[in-house]
This record gives sequence, C-alpha cells and structure tokens, in this order.
Amino acid sequence: MIVGVMTASLHLQGIFSLKEKRSIVKSVIGRLQSRFNASISEVDHNDSKELAVLGISVVGNDTRFVESQLESVAAFMRRDGRFYLCNVERETFGV
Repeated sequence: MIVGVMTASLHLQGIFSLKEKRSIVKSVIGRLQSRFNASISEVDHNDSKELAVLGISVVGNDTRFVESQLESVAAFMRRDGRFYLCNVERETFGV
C-alpha cells in the first residue's frame, strides 16, 4: 500500500468574514473529493480569514499513480481563481 500526503496552503484575498472563507474552503474540498477520490480536511489557520491549510491524502498500490494524483490535485487548485496556492508539501511512502 502506498500513501501520499500533501499539505496545501491557500491565501484568500478580499475575504471579509470567516463564513465567506469557509464557504470557499468547503467548496474546494467537495470538488477535490468528488473529482480525485481523496481524503481532505482543513488542518490549520481555521480562524484566519486569509489563510487556510488543507491536508490531503491519497492511497493506492502504485507510487506513480499516487504521485500523479497529488500533482493533479495541486494543478486543479492552482487553476481555481478564488485563492492563491502558496505552499505545497508532498510526501509518499509505503506501508
């Protein structure tokens, strides 16, 4: 079993309330989960209006597939115009 883990830091500009931020974050999480069948959660900066950190994991039996999925998730987020993808850290390991 191969597990890929990624943290993605999002910078949201022009957000005036936590409600507005959470609406965007929940939308992104839902779209990523349905498109890539990944496990995703907001893991840091929960009370910040401008920052969000998402934890993303993908499980598979092929390292290339897992790494490809994580890269596709990052590319998908980069194309979303509602935020800037600041920092992405990835790690893949076998269990």
